[in-house]
Amino acid sequence: MADLGGGDRKSVAAPSAIITDWDELARKEASNALRQFDAVIEYVEQARSAQEPFKLRPSILLSRNRFVLDGINRFAGNYRPSGIDIIGSKHRPPLASTVPGLVEDLCDCVNENFHNATALRLAAYVMWRLNWIHPFDDGNGRTAASYLILCVKLGERLPGKRTIPDLISGNKAPYYHALEAADAAWTDGNRVDLSELEQLLENLLGAQLVNVIEVARGRPIAYA
Repeated sequence: MADLGGGDRKSVAAPSAIITDWDELARKEASNALRQFDAVIEYVEQARSAQEPFKLRPSILLSRNRFVLDGINRFAGNYRPSGIDIIGSKHRPPLASTVPGLVEDLCDCVNENFHNATALRLAAYVMWRLNWIHPFDDGNGRTAASYLILCVKLGERLPGKRTIPDLISGNKAPYYHALEAADAAWTDGNRVDLSELEQLLENLLGAQLVNVIEVARGRPIAYA
């Protein structure tokens, strides 16, 4: 297993940035992150009110990436055009030419198992498989897409100001460890073992809901 060293796993591809000023980039990333969260919640509300059963489609993942990278990356809303490396991980994502088909397969798997699989299982699968495919140059949105599936499967927008994506962002080491465990199982005989990711998501969901109780008691939100 890769030595993560507590740091971030970084995607490395051909230069594609539009903004080079760090302060301007930080502001734009923050703005885009809010737009992405609003888009996720909109998808959840649409799924709740729709007459037809929910279907995960590649267009949802592409549009979400467009929100994240708008004005930041030249490939916003498009699959990555070339190979990519992830610093801090042994995993090497598949060839760019295979990405569209793999994303279709991911969506088909979620849709075919949507009614039979648990919410945690579906969310864990989306989180891992998006990481494995790494379909975008940046802003792959593993946590956002996973959270979307979790909410849609449970049939509601989950309460709490500190959501699962926020909690992962605040402490990424367990998240990376769980991803690496799933990658290792797949490498060792194409086994889908999402047990660590499911446990992680269960713990984070509990933390998100406990935070609601803390707020209800009038206690300040702890972000540390």
